[in-house]
Amino acid sequence: MIISTTDFIPGREVSEVLDIARGSTVRARNIGRDIFAGLKSIVGGEIEEYTKLMAQAREQSIDRMVADAEVLGADAIINVRFTTAQVMQGASEILAYGTAVKLK
Repeated sequence: MIISTTDFIPGREVSEVLDIARGSTVRARNIGRDIFAGLKSIVGGEIEEYTKLMAQAREQSIDRMVADAEVLGADAIINVRFTTAQVMQGASEILAYGTAVKLK
């Protein structure tokens, strides 16, 4: 599956726009990460536990978006974007979405 943040694939022509492909996950913090994050916030610097949590969430969202596009019969997903929203205290959704297309 070709994934692009642009509205085209260089050297390829879009023959059909299928639908929006989307994938999301909701992740929550846990007490272990919160303890380390709290200590890190005192001394400053990157909170690696949350960086890893968000990286995993992005990858899972991409995987689910690709799976959605495959169901649609897409060859590529263009105009890919990410968004996030707080679902509840301590839990956030990561959404990956784009336009599923067929290529010539």
